[in-house]
Amino acid sequence: MGYQKRLDRAFEQAPCLLLDQRTRYILMSDCHRGTGMSYDNFLKNQHLFFAALNYYYDQGFHYIELGDGEELWENREYQLIRDCHSDVYWMFSRFEKECRICRLYGNHDMELKKDKDRIPGLILENRQQGQKIWLTHGHQADWLNSSGWRLSRFLVRYIWKPLEQFGVLDPTSAARNYKKAGCTEQHLIQYAQKRGRLLITGHTHRPRLPERKYCCSEGEGLYLNVGSCVHPRCITGIEIIGMQLYLVKWSMTSDRDLRLYVSREVLDGPLTLTGDNG
Repeated sequence: MGYQKRLDRAFEQAPCLLLDQRTRYILMSDCHRGTGMSYDNFLKNQHLFFAALNYYYDQGFHYIELGDGEELWENREYQLIRDCHSDVYWMFSRFEKECRICRLYGNHDMELKKDKDRIPGLILENRQQGQKIWLTHGHQADWLNSSGWRLSRFLVRYIWKPLEQFGVLDPTSAARNYKKAGCTEQHLIQYAQKRGRLLITGHTHRPRLPERKYCCSEGEGLYLNVGSCVHPRCITGIEIIGMQLYLVKWSMTSDRDLRLYVSREVLDGPLTLTGDNG
């Protein structure tokens, strides 16, 4: 099966959520929450993520996680991850009580696809304007991380995980191999253009919001990426406020008195959605 068919399958029975001038969504991806050991890449940014969750909860956002929330290639026990990052899952429970959270699965948490609360794809739809946003993790564009995910998990768990502690990076990862990431992104771009869809993914860990003001023409294909929560010194995401998209970064900074605080910064946008698309 080719990558375009794999991506199509992610949306075959994808639920739809309302998209209009009043809705607020925050899209994040690739947290790779682990068990607190040296190879837990989320550990260094957990305070940023928790601060961001509090902000989005208070501001009335709907939280959408585009996959790879849990690192289940390096870790076997989901419950150990929940125990280690209990503050995050407590915040998730607050969103759940108000039906303001959707979580997709990716390649590193593929085992959770049997969970009734995990889905492969999601569509945000404005029926009045005919605008749709197609959300999925993006691993479908790469055979080794989709159809061959069990082989990749074996290599990561038994080869690259031990070597990572000595500074050796996984060459099969789209997040750590620029050539592989570029190939994956080209597939995602081609898919968006061929299907005429506004496609937003994670997976490559490389944030992307086009330098333009509007996305409006009928059948126009456009590819965006939310980035990840395991950047060296920050986390990134895409905010959708009404019909406008913003690429944002959360990081630690200091004020004039050298007091540290968590900062939210708009990196790019807004990209305004108008007209008919898909």
